[in-house]
Amino acid sequence: MTQINVRVDGASYSDDVEPRTLLVHYLREQLGKVGTVVGCDTSNCGACTVHLDGESVKSCTVLAVQADGSEVTTIEGVADGATLHPVQKAFHEQHGLQCGYCTPGMIMASIDLLKNNPDPSEHEIREGIEGNLCRCTGYQNIVKAVQQAAGEMSSAGAHSVETTGAQA
Repeated sequence: MTQINVRVDGASYSDDVEPRTLLVHYLREQLGKVGTVVGCDTSNCGACTVHLDGESVKSCTVLAVQADGSEVTTIEGVADGATLHPVQKAFHEQHGLQCGYCTPGMIMASIDLLKNNPDPSEHEIREGIEGNLCRCTGYQNIVKAVQQAAGEMSSAGAHSVETTGAQA
């Protein structure tokens, strides 16, 4: 066992983990962050996407021990209480989800995309989320949701904010 210290969604954790434990399994099984979905365990689908020190990563490709000393933001950490993050709100309003399985990872990837490119073209959005697969929607409403969120975040001056909540 190896001890890790990590901040997840604004809270500090110190836990013993097996050195081979994937970050996605640590988040789900030890911390109860079940919004981070296990999709494929092969890094193909992106359903497990989280932010590690502010950057979008597929948590099935990161060992929990690699996150030692880091800040992790999951889908549970992006809302501010009952107030959804602009990307979450746009996904809801633009029907950017169907079964919902890819949605947490897609939202996390989209937040990272907008942090780095606050006014992306449709092509840049499609390119920015290409590591996240959706088997239901055909992506059109996902792209519209990201466009809506970009507009809202830009007009609110919030595009530099990674999360609205979880700042403790």
